[in-house]
Amino acid sequence: MGWPIDRPTGLTHHDPFTSCKGYTLMCGTNSQDAVLLDMQGRVVHRWHIDDRRFFNVELLPNGNLLTMVAPKHPPPQREEANQSRFAVDPGGPPEVFDMLGGRGNGLRELDWDGNTVWEYDNLGIHHDFHRQDNGNTVSLEWVEMTKEVESGVLGGGPQPGQPQPPVMLGDDIIEIDPAGEVVSRVNLWRVLQPEDAVICPLENRWEWTHVNSIEKIPDGGLLFSARNTSTIGIVDAPDGDGPGTLRWKFGQPEISHQHHANWLADGRVLVYDNGMHRLQDLSYSRVVAVDPETDQLDVIYQGQPREQFFSAHISGVSQLSNDNFLVTEGAAGRLFEVDAKGAVVWEWISPFQVKQRGDVCNWVFRAWRYDADFPGLAGRELNHERHIDFNRLHWLAL
Repeated sequence: MGWPIDRPTGLTHHDPFTSCKGYTLMCGTNSQDAVLLDMQGRVVHRWHIDDRRFFNVELLPNGNLLTMVAPKHPPPQREEANQSRFAVDPGGPPEVFDMLGGRGNGLRELDWDGNTVWEYDNLGIHHDFHRQDNGNTVSLEWVEMTKEVESGVLGGGPQPGQPQPPVMLGDDIIEIDPAGEVVSRVNLWRVLQPEDAVICPLENRWEWTHVNSIEKIPDGGLLFSARNTSTIGIVDAPDGDGPGTLRWKFGQPEISHQHHANWLADGRVLVYDNGMHRLQDLSYSRVVAVDPETDQLDVIYQGQPREQFFSAHISGVSQLSNDNFLVTEGAAGRLFEVDAKGAVVWEWISPFQVKQRGDVCNWVFRAWRYDADFPGLAGRELNHERHIDFNRLHWLAL
């Protein structure tokens, strides 16, 4: 789909009677600002960093901002960060990471005023993270796979005009303690079998799974979404030295190149099904929920017509406290809320522009809505008048 030349930005629709009241947290992908928006779509608080860029953000119960940071361009030299802990070749080839979407180079926790209170550097970290109740943080790390495992991976192939890295990368799921030590590691590339996760034939073979979301579910399982193989699944961490166990997987043809698998209170898995490279169908996106016990898939939202709603990459969805859903149509920079009937009750288009792959765009990887009584907002000044000049900007960070 395309957009009008004179495309409106900011708040474009709001039904105050059915929307879930609160504050929306977002950042433009690889921007230097993260913001909280009120229900009128106005910036009421802003965090800014100079030395790196925001990629993904979440608000903690203490009011601090936890973020995955990405390098400014050109990328930093290897000695500026801890080396990624490769399974085979410690140190690894960081130049490979620059070819991959979702790249970060560390985690950072900022207080309400933007001061760094915790930091973890790792050149192989990417896409997603979540802070646990015990203070540890779960995240993802690219690692070099063994040639033996690589030889068994199915699918994928060289893409015209793209360089071919010397190694194939897989994903580790890591848990980091407050001291910055990795206290748990699951080699997802050892857990999966080739028949569990076949790379899309239209994707490059340099990366097996390309996991783009990770979440520890209530029973301790690790819920992941792997874009390159159109697979979501739950892994149980090892009890000893083993690689772990794949408890459940779900994928093609029902979902394709999906993002942001997350756990619902009713035991289903909520997914943004991007729909790129669908088998025997047109490309279109939708929001679905899957029951891991039965594999039953329920469609929460899709466009009318279907092709009207589509983001080939990034994007996400989460359930709100009133059971509505906040959807991030990432490539369009569009955040919108839908009710149980699929009606759009709030919509906001990001005016904040960044340069991506040579083009100026308003990509958003993911957004969150926090209720007004969220503990991290208690006693905080949330005043759009303090940010009136910023609210007038069409933010351009080139």
